[in-house]
Amino acid sequence: MATILTNLSEKEAENQKNIAAGIHLSTFLKYLFPFANFIAPLIIWTIHKEKPFVDTHGKQALNFQLSILLYSIGIGLVCLPFFVIFAADFISLMEAMEDTVGNPGFAEIRNLSGYILLFGIAGLLLFGLFVLELYAVITATMHAAKGKMYNYPLCISFLKPTSEIASEKNNQPHEHTS
Repeated sequence: MATILTNLSEKEAENQKNIAAGIHLSTFLKYLFPFANFIAPLIIWTIHKEKPFVDTHGKQALNFQLSILLYSIGIGLVCLPFFVIFAADFISLMEAMEDTVGNPGFAEIRNLSGYILLFGIAGLLLFGLFVLELYAVITATMHAAKGKMYNYPLCISFLKPTSEIASEKNNQPHEHTS
């Protein structure tokens, strides 16, 4: 992909690097606005997708954000059955706390370790996903600013890069339709 930028003027190459870096950085807008990690990169990418360098970085950023969303939903779905199992114990926990308002003790609380384990594991997984996202987005931004390509770790390719799509079309057998 570096060859894409070598054929351009220095100003245009720098412009594409900045736009690609901006796409990656715009994913942090999710901390200010809901779903801005999808909307902002999508808008920037759509405006500039005719530029191959920006197109590839835009698809990478969107693929990674979709992957992070999918992994977060997966963590929630894995934790859901455990939450349902502990829901009955939660009701008994509330009753025990009401019965012992002045003198709560751990003897009345059943399966406290289950709550701690469930929320601890879910919190640890989500925190790990958060750290991975921070690291990957910052690294991708730095690579884009230098004019290099970056493949996000654990990224599912929902939107394939244009070069892969073109090579797949050339490798497919020709079908005749009538």
